[in-house]
Amino acid sequence: MAKEQAEELVVSYPENAKLYELLGDVYSHLKDWDKAIDVYENLVALDPYSAAYHYKYGGALGMKAQSVSKLRALVIIGDVETAFLKAAKLDSNHIDARWALVYYYLHVPGLVGGSTTKALVYAKELLALSPVDGHLALGQVYGYKKDFKNAETHYKQAVAVGGSKTCYTHLANLYVTFKKYPLAIDTLQEAYNKLGDSHFLHRISEVKAKMD
Repeated sequence: MAKEQAEELVVSYPENAKLYELLGDVYSHLKDWDKAIDVYENLVALDPYSAAYHYKYGGALGMKAQSVSKLRALVIIGDVETAFLKAAKLDSNHIDARWALVYYYLHVPGLVGGSTTKALVYAKELLALSPVDGHLALGQVYGYKKDFKNAETHYKQAVAVGGSKTCYTHLANLYVTFKKYPLAIDTLQEAYNKLGDSHFLHRISEVKAKMD
């Protein structure tokens, strides 16, 4: 229903960029990446100085790349990087674009542009914009590099600053990844005591099962 309404509104008000962006968002929600890409690409052409349009275009391209074969994805991923870099350049405070670049550089193979060094650059930029985002991003980069000590330090700082379910989950997952199960259980118990989310009790049971 939302898709039909958005399409009708765009037809009725073809000059309204906000409605056109809404249509792209609807297509993204429906995971119709081809249509979302078309919409965001047109928006970028209409307003090449909009960080939001470049970011959404890169995001739709990235999701498309994940849904196709590795060979086809190789054709797309360069445009993904370009879009995210443009968004970050246009808006020095764009947190989501920097998160996208951290994720991109950590998960794209090195032969086609992946780089923990580049991921670290944008994680540090996140730290300057938002301490909790920055520490979470740095934790991910160091965790990817198998640098337990630095990853733990940043995830602990994220917990201290943010104290959210996300922060505790990342720290606990780090301990599980490195098979430090007692530390994982302590972290999950602390999270439950502070946040009262039963999800953490379930995770404690899962971790204990790994220890058996």
